[in-house]
Amino acid sequence: MAGNGGRSTRVFMRIFAMALLAFVSITVAAQKDTLKFRVSLTDKAATTYSLSKPQEFLSAKALARRARQQLSVDSTDLPVCARYVEAIRKQGVRIVVTGKWDNFVTVSCNDSSRMARISRLPFVRSVEKVWQQLTRTNKDKALKRDSITDKVVRVDSLYYGKSYRQIQMSKADKLHEAGFRGKGMTIAVIDAGFHNADRIKAMQNIHIVGVKDFVNSSCDIYAESSHGMKVLSCMGMNQPYVMVGTAPEADYWLLRSEDEYSENLVEQDYWAAAIEFADSVGVDLVNTSLGYYAFDDQSKNYEYRNLNGQYALMSRQASKAADKGMVVVCSAGNSGSGSWKKITPPGDAEHVITVGAIAKTGILAPFSSIGNTADNRIKPDVVAVGMAADVMGTDGVAGNANGTSFASPIMCGMVACLWQACPQLTAHQLIDLVRTSGDRASFPDNIYGYGVPDLWKAYQWTNKQK
Repeated sequence: MAGNGGRSTRVFMRIFAMALLAFVSITVAAQKDTLKFRVSLTDKAATTYSLSKPQEFLSAKALARRARQQLSVDSTDLPVCARYVEAIRKQGVRIVVTGKWDNFVTVSCNDSSRMARISRLPFVRSVEKVWQQLTRTNKDKALKRDSITDKVVRVDSLYYGKSYRQIQMSKADKLHEAGFRGKGMTIAVIDAGFHNADRIKAMQNIHIVGVKDFVNSSCDIYAESSHGMKVLSCMGMNQPYVMVGTAPEADYWLLRSEDEYSENLVEQDYWAAAIEFADSVGVDLVNTSLGYYAFDDQSKNYEYRNLNGQYALMSRQASKAADKGMVVVCSAGNSGSGSWKKITPPGDAEHVITVGAIAKTGILAPFSSIGNTADNRIKPDVVAVGMAADVMGTDGVAGNANGTSFASPIMCGMVACLWQACPQLTAHQLIDLVRTSGDRASFPDNIYGYGVPDLWKAYQWTNKQK
């Protein structure tokens, strides 16, 4: 009897343990964070880093890029104070990302009362809600990869395949012929995902040096959205007579900041972390075919007066990049036919190249967003093919797509080749040179900006000045 009672007790304890584990699992799932906040900090007084030892927080490549352009390391380069981050964490929140240029910490929780305590910490300047889970999404479901056919369509008469016109319009084919195809340049693509870019046969020779997901580190960046993959193909493709991109020999970092399951301010926090990462590893150019003006929380929507290059976090970050020696190329937006019509942040940022879309005939794409900025700066800066642009599909077959999303990387790759050809230029000088070479530079407007740049002419100008 005693033995049977012992077995019964053990069975009961196993059942109880399993039930307890199930209850804990359900409770944890139920308590999943539903709120995210941006905590802006007052200073970096408690930092353990020193500007005299920048190698502790910037790579040798990043420091070399600064040195080449005679740019100094400053307080914005110092990481967010670890002591402050830990004090915030101890209030019962989870750290999502940190941003050193704008000095903030983004946190996640499901109890907003904790943010009241955090707001009273002596080093906290302000707290802003940047995300709230309003509805259930399929975000946590396993993503299914698209099937790949890898059907190759050759155009034996054209080295670039069908993508020839989108390169030739800015005379970047002449840069390629002169040996400037992006070699030695590193481009970060900050986007939504790169679906099947690791499996498509025609993309296997694109030189991808690394990937990083700032939205969810446990996700497969190659199973998420196809948007970034198509953007990458505009620059990185290197399949003669099939499709050759605008910077086929460049190195690429693939960074995910866009969460396609919702539209919230927190995506700009992810983007800020991504561009700071790009800076730290020594990236030369950044392409971002993302833009924001309307959000799930409509109280956060932008208005035209906000398009001053400083209101949106993303725009402030993009504006700082040139001071770090990087060139940011971004899409103008696709709101030209709608009620908004205007460019979308970060397209309003200073010291970036904002790209509108045209057809291969040179006519403006009707969807291409227009300027000017609220402080009356010319935007977009330039235009490139974004209507029926040649891109790679998730099935491994080249096709066409519409959007300033593709005009931007087409331009970014060409600018990378120009910088390879003119390495003595600073980021600021390169941006000005691209604008000056536009076919509307004498009379820029808020539709075409400075127009279609002639990058071969820009290269020749720079050579004469040596």
